[in-house]
Amino acid sequence: MLDLKFVRENPEIVRQNIKNKFQDSKLPLVDEVLKLDEQNRKNKQEADNLRANRNRISKQIGALMGQGKKEEAQEMKRLVTEQSEKLAEAEKKEAELSAKVREIMMTLPNIIDPSVPIGRDDSENVEVEQFGKQTKADFEIPYHTDIMALFNGIDKESAGRVSGEGFYYLMGDIARLHSAVLAYARDFMIDKGFTYCIPPFMIRSNVVTGVMSFSEMDAMMYKIEGEDLYLIGTSEHSMIGKFINTMTAESELPLTLTSYSPCFRKEKGAHGIEERGIYRIHQFEKQEMIVVCKPQDSMEWFNKMWSFSVELFRSLDIPVRTLECCSGDLADLKVKSYDVEAWSPKQGKYFEVCSCSNLGDAQARRLGIRIKGENGEKYLAHTLNNTVVAPPRMLIAFLENNLEFDGEKYSVRIPQALRPYMGGKDKIVQK
Repeated sequence: MLDLKFVRENPEIVRQNIKNKFQDSKLPLVDEVLKLDEQNRKNKQEADNLRANRNRISKQIGALMGQGKKEEAQEMKRLVTEQSEKLAEAEKKEAELSAKVREIMMTLPNIIDPSVPIGRDDSENVEVEQFGKQTKADFEIPYHTDIMALFNGIDKESAGRVSGEGFYYLMGDIARLHSAVLAYARDFMIDKGFTYCIPPFMIRSNVVTGVMSFSEMDAMMYKIEGEDLYLIGTSEHSMIGKFINTMTAESELPLTLTSYSPCFRKEKGAHGIEERGIYRIHQFEKQEMIVVCKPQDSMEWFNKMWSFSVELFRSLDIPVRTLECCSGDLADLKVKSYDVEAWSPKQGKYFEVCSCSNLGDAQARRLGIRIKGENGEKYLAHTLNNTVVAPPRMLIAFLENNLEFDGEKYSVRIPQALRPYMGGKDKIVQK
């Protein structure tokens, strides 16, 4: 959410930012919010004047009563009542205007970083760099759920009967591999100096609206019926929410945390070959990283965070690339975002496995995440998040890039880094 003072002083910058994000339908909101803000400030001034007059008159009543001037005192009491009624109306109007202003401010997109490429949608995202050579097998790579089935590792049919579409059972070596990847990712981030955390898996509505836009919320979140609780779509939601309405000493920054959680998503509009299987599902597990830092340090942390993902995937022999999200593909709260994409030898293309985002002070403004400097100055923190790994999507990349075939049986090679988490195994073999 933008600073209202910034919008007031820089309306053209706000309008151009909306155009850069191809959200022209929001342009009238700038004038609307400025008009409402002006009305609200005038109304507040009237309320302050009424409050001051009421207090001044109230003081006079005591003096008049002490002088025995009861009739004059009664007249003053009538004036106090009149001022109080007008003040109540002004305060009600103030609350209404403030709510309207906040509602609009919540829909205006954050100011994107000048380095972000201008583009309408994800088709105009820009490749930054590739890491590792694109692999090509000398045999036909099965579809990812078929690979899992070769190892008796998946049961979608039973899951369909139990939970419906978008769910699955993982079993045996594939389930163990799934857990091994998460455990390795956890320790990888701990070794980077991040504090491990397991957060709540449900959050209140004020946290939901603090960490994401309304459109994202509608597309992703499952609400608990009869409760002010939502299932998290990623642990970033509850991890950033951890700092709601807090004041942190600047000397304690940066706050670096890595969190494990299951994630629950509606996944509206899934389509295409990569959307089948277990690429887009309603429930999965994830290791996340988040950083709360000083504004001047957020871009440095942004670059560190996506590089951690690249390093982790390369340690598992998975080729990846970084892709910068263009303006039209950025969610409203984001200042800058990179996707880390893994190579799929089956599809002959890259697909998203991590998303690293710098949200500036947008989440901090909504949630009241403040920092107190050494000189006593108070300011809003910057928040960042990035996926460490999110099986099973990451598992798809792992299986395709480490699959081997000797002419009779398939096997999956276990890279050195992952072997301690797989009981020392260097491969798993088709049953």
